Order: sequence, then C-alpha cells, then structure tokens
Amino acid sequence: MDISATVVQVIQAMLAPGIMISACGLLLLGMNNKYSLVVNRIRLLGEERRKFSIKASEKEFLYQDEIRLKSISIQLEKLKYRVVLVRNAVLSYSIAVALFVITSMQIGFTFALKLPGSEPLIIASFSFGMLFVLAGICYAAAETIKGYEIINYEIKAHE
Repeated sequence: MDISATVVQVIQAMLAPGIMISACGLLLLGMNNKYSLVVNRIRLLGEERRKFSIKASEKEFLYQDEIRLKSISIQLEKLKYRVVLVRNAVLSYSIAVALFVITSMQIGFTFALKLPGSEPLIIASFSFGMLFVLAGICYAAAETIKGYEIINYEIKAHE
C-alpha cells in the first residue's frame, strides 16, 4: 500500500470523531439554550416572589396570593433540579467532545509515529466518548420530563 492511500485512510479514520464533535456541538447549543431559558424563568419567578413579599408587608395577603406564592416556591425548587440536569448534560457532552478530540489525536499520532498496538486505546477513548454522549442524552431527557412536570404543576395551580 502506498503512503498516499494510507494518509487518506488515516484522515478518514480521524473524521469519525470529528463528526461526533460536530454532533456534540449541536447538542451543546441546544442545552445552552435550555439553560438560558431555565435561568431566565428562575429569575422571573424570583422577582415575582420578591414582589409578593413586599405586598405581604404592606397590606392584607389574599388567598390567591398565598396560592401563587406557594406555586412559585414549588416551581423554583423544581427548576433548581432542572438546572442541575442541564449542567450534567452540558458536562457530559463537553467530556465527550474532549474524548473525541483525543481519539482524533491518537489516530494521527499512531500514524505519524508508527505506534503499533494502539488500536485498543483509540477504540476505548472513542467508546467512552459515545458513553458520555449517551449520558448527556439521558440527562437531557430527564430535564425535558422535569420541564413537563413543572408546566403541568403551573396549569393545575391556576385551575
């Protein structure tokens, strides 16, 4: 086999982790958007709770105000957990990207330095990267379920 064919094969082998890096980038972008939305919701509910606290000290507190204040407190607790899930998903995707970069580098170094027997290490780093992608997807799914629960609670609180 000539050297140019080998170089092409190495570049092709390095592209698989590169494609996973790109895929994780898209997943990270989506999770960052979710993170921004959750944090914004926490801030809005916190501001609403502060307004209720001021209102409570000024005049009589209505029954509806008590219900809303309880609803806000419950939602804030659930949102706090939701932020943890988003953080875990982002960390999982970030670790996966690092492992895919390491895999690409291992492939390149194996070829450039003619390192025999490094295939198990390459396969291991790529496989661990895929496991972290799976972990990130699980955290993202749990976060979606938690978001649905919060919306259901909000709807029921207003009925």
